[in-house]
Amino acid sequence: MSTTHARGLVPSRMRSAILLPVGDEGRVEQVEQRLIQAVTGGVLRTGERLPSESELARVLRVSPVTVREALGLLRDRGLITTKRGRSGGSFLTEAADPVVFARDRLRGLTRLALRDLGQHYAAIGSACVALAARRARAEEVDAIRRRLAAATAHDDHEWSRHLDEAVLELTALGQSARLTREQMRLQAEFSPLLALIDGDRRKARETAFRRVLTAVERGEARAAADRFAAATEADLVNLIEIQQDLQQ
Repeated sequence: MSTTHARGLVPSRMRSAILLPVGDEGRVEQVEQRLIQAVTGGVLRTGERLPSESELARVLRVSPVTVREALGLLRDRGLITTKRGRSGGSFLTEAADPVVFARDRLRGLTRLALRDLGQHYAAIGSACVALAARRARAEEVDAIRRRLAAATAHDDHEWSRHLDEAVLELTALGQSARLTREQMRLQAEFSPLLALIDGDRRKARETAFRRVLTAVERGEARAAADRFAAATEADLVNLIEIQQDLQQ
């Protein structure tokens, strides 16, 4: 297996969120949307080779035929191109731009749908960090803080991806498999929109998350939950402002 191909299934919490098994209804469309989420979340990059049809079928728990049909839909949309031969496969094209996808999605959401998504994300995330405050060790929280600090030099979209990973690592410290899986699912849907929050608002996002980390480190479950909910509400306000600009 080539290095590029192997990278298609590099373990990370965001990749795991994208590659959760799909449900029973509309499986072709679900696989298509799951792969689009991988693009919008920066999990898969322009020029990257996708995992093989058999690998995708295995991790998504669908048939290879379902995967093949979903890839055909992506090909029709110009998001992937297929090359033949030993070094062939399906590759993301330049058209698979995560920022463009996120803007289009945000522009198309109703205000009610956006708020509903954010409130769901806040409810699950708040529960996760409250549990983390009761169960996490201080050194585990500090490790997240140090990894986030090391990512500050990245551009806005790459930094947002690192913040996504930090949030998932923190919520996983709550040691609830069900809540963590739900947080992963929601984050795969919500985080591409959050990546549109840049500039000065990015600094505010980082400060808010660091306040959540501090509450978890001190074992303050209520404060951790409240701060996570408040941070998400601030994110929603920013997204609504961005949405208004996009819709003008």
